[in-house]
Amino acid sequence: MPITLSDAALGVFTLCNRARIFVYLPQIFKIGRDTQGAAVIFYTTWALFGVSHLSTVAYAILVVDDWRMAAVFAANTLCCFVILGLTAWKRAVFKATLKVLEAAVPSTEHADHADAPRRTGTTLTNSSFSYPFRLGVVSERSGPS
Repeated sequence: MPITLSDAALGVFTLCNRARIFVYLPQIFKIGRDTQGAAVIFYTTWALFGVSHLSTVAYAILVVDDWRMAAVFAANTLCCFVILGLTAWKRAVFKATLKVLEAAVPSTEHADHADAPRRTGTTLTNSSFSYPFRLGVVSERSGPS
């Protein structure tokens, strides 16, 4: 029995969507190890992927009555929402950490700290959150650094 073009398309579709479940794992692990608030993850992209997969679950159940297809896309949906949840958690932790650091080491770049001793060190920023703060030691010298 020869394989038709539609059978081949279905086979590729099935293979790719089953494999995709495992391709999400490196993204999840990378977010888990991230220390900068998962700034490169876009909520909109992953939310759209998740909703798209969820709509495919509904289609698989309600239209074609294919529970295996529904299960594959349910797993894809779950992975997308894990990525979204983990990203939200990492950003909240990162933001809270920055607030603690800012409270512990006040910036000397604001006018209200003009009379405070100068601090030397590196300015750390995260472009997605724009929370610059300075770390360093207090210097006894006066004037611009």
